[in-house]
Amino acid sequence: MILGLNHLTLSVQEVERSFHFYRSVLGFRPLARWSRGAYLLAGDAWVCLTLDARTREAPLPEYTHIAFSVPVAAFDAMATRIRASGATEWQPNTSEGASLYFCDPDGHKLEIHVGDWRTRLAACRERPFEDSMVFFEDDSTGPAPPA
Repeated sequence: MILGLNHLTLSVQEVERSFHFYRSVLGFRPLARWSRGAYLLAGDAWVCLTLDARTREAPLPEYTHIAFSVPVAAFDAMATRIRASGATEWQPNTSEGASLYFCDPDGHKLEIHVGDWRTRLAACRERPFEDSMVFFEDDSTGPAPPA
């Protein structure tokens, strides 16, 4: 049985550069750092940075990305700080709620977003992505049973 996300590991070309970005620009809390990696917290989410020479700085040409929650009151300041860092924006926001889509120094696609799965489903119920979109449960009932 899966209980949730345990941790997220990101391969990086330069530990110091990425550690600085996640700590100073995004405000992650550092837990540990060593020559080949670092552990940080984003809220309660455990993030590991690990040195890997195979890491590319260019983002992959697909939609996979990591989104982090930001309070409404902090969104504009956080977006300004990210833009000031020189981070590349990889797409405009077209979804509900405020979002900024940007890349870290190693080309990992990231997003800061105001909202959660509940606000997303409410928006989708109002304006489904397509006519065949199916909803499996009321948003408040918890996870759907395995199919």
